[in-house]
Amino acid sequence: MIELRNVTFVHQNGVKALDGVSLKIDSGETVAVVGENGAGKTTLVKHVTGLLKPASGDVLVDGQSTSTTSTARISRKVGVAFQNPDHQLFSESVEEEMAFALRNFGFAPQLVEERVKWGLELFGLEEYRKSSPLVLSGGEKKRLTLACILAWDPEVVILDEPTVGQDSIQKERLAETIKMLSSAGKTVVVVSHDIEFLWPIQPRVVVMKAGRIVGDGPAATLMQDRELLDSARVVQPQLVSLHQQLTKRPERPFTDALEARRWLERGKRTP
Repeated sequence: MIELRNVTFVHQNGVKALDGVSLKIDSGETVAVVGENGAGKTTLVKHVTGLLKPASGDVLVDGQSTSTTSTARISRKVGVAFQNPDHQLFSESVEEEMAFALRNFGFAPQLVEERVKWGLELFGLEEYRKSSPLVLSGGEKKRLTLACILAWDPEVVILDEPTVGQDSIQKERLAETIKMLSSAGKTVVVVSHDIEFLWPIQPRVVVMKAGRIVGDGPAATLMQDRELLDSARVVQPQLVSLHQQLTKRPERPFTDALEARRWLERGKRTP
């Protein structure tokens, strides 16, 4: 579905943001891209959307090169919610914002209304239907951009720092949405510093450092490699750290706090 072949990209100021990056993401995978600020994470996903073109190498989406395919055509398959929602919102009202892409993609009027209603209810934005996107909080704007993307049902969903500005309840809903997309066979790419949010989802994890990929594997395995995480300035999930500090412990790290609590309570009852 998505493939980067030895991709290099240099910003106008001379900074090499991607340095020979090769990566393949299969259809239906959920992938988290992590790393410190400036590691090249957002630059990588902008290449997938076609907003940036590689200085060398090639980026393929569903077998088509982003260098020769229009951004508009790629956007029908790839929906992206960037870190700053103000860069994506421009309509006079929330409902018009949601309807804009649907109309552009040729959805019938009745279906447009159905998808708008679905998205606003899913992300708790129904009360703002007639309001300007400018009056929304930062977290609400993030949810609106995601609602707009999911409304047209792209094959690939890219979320850049989706938990910024979200409270714990909204984070739980977002995690469930990601799992729902995965169950529906969608390809999901999440760029995030929020390791505690990512851990329970158990995605494939790609670790970036200085424009290169330095780690790639299942979260359950890769997040136990403290040396790798420290080198890329990625914080180890607390539940993994807890698991490693236990003298007696289960074979694999706890995936959520409830699992850890139950295991610890069983240990206390065992003579």
